[in-house]
Amino acid sequence: MKLLILGGTQFVGRHLVEAALARGHEPTLFNRGRNAALFPQLERRVGDRRGDLSALALGEWDAVIDTCGYLPREVEASAALLRGRVGRYLFVSSASVYAGFAAPNDEGSPLGRVEDLPDPATEVVDGSSYGPLKAACEARVRAHFGAAALLIRPGLIVGPHDPTQRFSYWPARLARAADGEAVLAPGRPDDGLQFIDVRDLAAFALDALTQGLGGAFNALSAPGQWRRDELLQACAAAAGVAPRWVWGGDQPLLDLGLQPWTELPLWLPASGDHAAFMRCDNRAALAAGLRIRPLAQTVADTLAWWRGLPPEQQAFTKAGLAPQREAEALAALQRA
Repeated sequence: MKLLILGGTQFVGRHLVEAALARGHEPTLFNRGRNAALFPQLERRVGDRRGDLSALALGEWDAVIDTCGYLPREVEASAALLRGRVGRYLFVSSASVYAGFAAPNDEGSPLGRVEDLPDPATEVVDGSSYGPLKAACEARVRAHFGAAALLIRPGLIVGPHDPTQRFSYWPARLARAADGEAVLAPGRPDDGLQFIDVRDLAAFALDALTQGLGGAFNALSAPGQWRRDELLQACAAAAGVAPRWVWGGDQPLLDLGLQPWTELPLWLPASGDHAAFMRCDNRAALAAGLRIRPLAQTVADTLAWWRGLPPEQQAFTKAGLAPQREAEALAALQRA
């Protein structure tokens, strides 16, 4: 297939390009040209979807893969410009599009609405606006491509080259632990976790395009496929350590002022507004061919990638618990 990839040198786009090349597809990249050293052999169209799409004025492709659409007006512009010149439009959306997470969602669940935001015209992407904005982007793709619109809704995307630091915090935390060292473990051992390895996401996207699929798919692991204690044990095994887990329940951690999802990645209180965020139904994607690799492989590959980073890039500045803050929390939990 001749593919146009909007993005293509960052996390998801990078893995999509690698997977496409491995399958013999022909990717063309459209981005700002800031990482020209990556994939130098490929055709590039340099521009900025925030205002300069002129590099896409000519050309035809079998499909476009939009990896970096966050604002409806930007997706509207790219979809309108490419309509009639690409066969299918694959939009990498998010499981955050759903209106609520008190109960598990499937592809038919109500979506968030920008009209319900305090400022419906906002272009600030944050925790409250991200999902509704993504839902509005999906609507723009559907309006222009109809049945040829393919909407992939991943949950937390993990694996090598992840810039968010959320998943990688855990294997990295265990890599600096010693045998017998106390490590703070949030929530409960049997908490279900749900995410997708970026390489499995890339493979599913390309498979779905090859099959000519349309519509929406929740692309992530099955609800309850992995438990928190399984993730932590996999991280410890990859790091070659045997720590001592100190489990902190939801309320004690909240009482200590620890922030779910950011300071303690992958932890969401069981009774909060996002209690079912990691319980999305993935049966449609499984039926369409989604394959999920073993957890141990994702953990080991993520740790190997992190260890290969320059020391200054190994610091956790976006997510994760600072060592001193963890020590204070452990002391407080063990005094209780």
